[in-house]
Amino acid sequence: MKWVLLILAILFEVAGTIMMKLSEGFTKPFYSIAIFISYIGSLAFLTLTLKFFDISVVYAVWSGVGMAVISIIGLIYFGEKNDIVKLISLILVILGVVGLNMTSKH
Repeated sequence: MKWVLLILAILFEVAGTIMMKLSEGFTKPFYSIAIFISYIGSLAFLTLTLKFFDISVVYAVWSGVGMAVISIIGLIYFGEKNDIVKLISLILVILGVVGLNMTSKH
């Protein structure tokens, strides 16, 4: 169950970030409202997750996995450019998240 909470926090965070892009600078009301709803959900699940994991692991996984998913969505859905520096940086973030997760007790 504790991993489900963290996954939900990540999914809501990713949804909120996508809504930021789709809101076009708060000019589209539906997406603008969805930003706040998504981030409230994300922070609620993130807070519940902290009952089970170290804060360093939770934040690293939440931000790192969220960033990786958003990067992939940016490349595929929004047509953002891909280059070797982005790819290497993404791999390093993922390795950092894995490393922190391996050293924590959960």
